[in-house]
Amino acid sequence: MRETVGEKVFRTVVLVVLTVFVVVPLYVMITTSLKPLGDVQAGFSWIPTTLTIQPFIDMWSTVPLAKYFMNSLIVTSVATLFSVGVATLAAYAVSRWRFRGRGPFMTTVLSTQMFPGVLFLLPLYLIFVNIDATFGIPLVGTRIGLIITYLTFSLPFAIWMLVGYFDGIPQELDQAGKVDGASNLTILLRIILPAARPGIVAVAIYAFMTAWGEVLFASVLTTEETRTLAVGLRQYATQTNVYWNQVLAASLAVSIPVVVGFLMMQKNFVAGLTAGAVK
Repeated sequence: MRETVGEKVFRTVVLVVLTVFVVVPLYVMITTSLKPLGDVQAGFSWIPTTLTIQPFIDMWSTVPLAKYFMNSLIVTSVATLFSVGVATLAAYAVSRWRFRGRGPFMTTVLSTQMFPGVLFLLPLYLIFVNIDATFGIPLVGTRIGLIITYLTFSLPFAIWMLVGYFDGIPQELDQAGKVDGASNLTILLRIILPAARPGIVAVAIYAFMTAWGEVLFASVLTTEETRTLAVGLRQYATQTNVYWNQVLAASLAVSIPVVVGFLMMQKNFVAGLTAGAVK
């Protein structure tokens, strides 16, 4: 069925409007990060009169950005690793075996996505405080506590999506592996995981991006030593001044790893989401 002229015009207009909404904020962000602070405070201008890379130099000394970057990298990477590992084992079990409680388990996993995350902030905080008081294991203000928190965010969706992806892999592959004498773990590691690579990559990217930019829980569950990037960026605003050019410069700098990683794995990410969603 061919598009009519009206449909082509409508599609073009929509694409142009969406492009403007994406490009204009990015342009303002880049140009503002290259302006001296005085030019930014003097008023907004589309075309900067002076360009400088000094904000990209000063942003590392104004706040301990390197420390926040390392905290975010450690917390996000570990949370992603555990989320992918646990979700893979759980999804493989749900996909391949029909055990008692399988239905309620999947219902519970899906139901957790129906509630806004802010509802879990106070209960999670109280649980961490009680664990510290009872067992002497500090979780509030530590990286471990934040890792556990982000794991609870990404794990339900990761399990749900991988179950759909594993269901799409023929069980004849499992049977062929068993004929050759392979154990269930060997089948998972050597047969299923290579076939499920797009789904694994999609889950890993989702878990990483969820943890990397999270602000609310990180602002409550961290201290100065364990603060992450998303929270640390607020320190560019002091009682007397707001370093807008450094804020935007730092935002650009910390976005580069995520953008580059996403672009490198974009094909696997889209394939994984599509296969899991269709199933």
